[in-house]
Amino acid sequence: MNHANAPRLHLSGLVKRYGRRLALDGLSLELQAGTLAVLLGPNGAGKSTLFQVLTGLFGADAGEVSVQGHSLRQAAPAALAHIGVVFQQMSLDLDLTVERNLRFHADLHGLPRGLARQRIAEACAGAGLSADLHRPVRELSGGNRRKVELVRALLHRPGLVLMDEPTVGLDPQSRRELMATIRSDVSARGSSVLWATHLVEEAAAADRVLVLHQGKLLADGTPEMVCHALGGGNLEQAFIRATAR
Repeated sequence: MNHANAPRLHLSGLVKRYGRRLALDGLSLELQAGTLAVLLGPNGAGKSTLFQVLTGLFGADAGEVSVQGHSLRQAAPAALAHIGVVFQQMSLDLDLTVERNLRFHADLHGLPRGLARQRIAEACAGAGLSADLHRPVRELSGGNRRKVELVRALLHRPGLVLMDEPTVGLDPQSRRELMATIRSDVSARGSSVLWATHLVEEAAAADRVLVLHQGKLLADGTPEMVCHALGGGNLEQAFIRATAR
């Protein structure tokens, strides 16, 4: 397989059960390079379960996942090397400095120290974090902690970036800055982003919207296409109507 030309993410018939409850019900989709896709669903739709499967935390009961042409089942290290993640729950070490958190991640991905220092300095400067490099993470605001997590997720230049409800608890300005940074990465590197949220206003800014409800995709396309597929009206009206069934 030509991994360079493969979809950034390919799902085929993905199934995940918790006992008798079906959390993911035969989910299939592809993400190509240079796409900001928002996975829009109410609480309990299966968004976090999908991310846990994609990051190897849980195994699927059926179906296939490949990242940049690498099977998550058969070649997990190669697949996971192409993924950057910002989890819903903050996952930084609060007692380490910003720089040490980032260096630890760079080491895990085998980045040479010189390259890691360069990328950390450049990314933190771009995120307005240069003055915070030597501060413990616990001293940072919620918005700046999220910026550090995004810098960390992008350090190894992943083709696929997973954002699991990344704006929870952030003020409107921090939300806008986070979305702008991700949009810039998509434009600059051609990365593909899967951004999970239940906030319709975040979906409205996406190239592609995937509406997930009870583990199934109800609609997939541009915001305008999704509105039409779900019965018309604006995106919020269409989403509420579809997921209230």
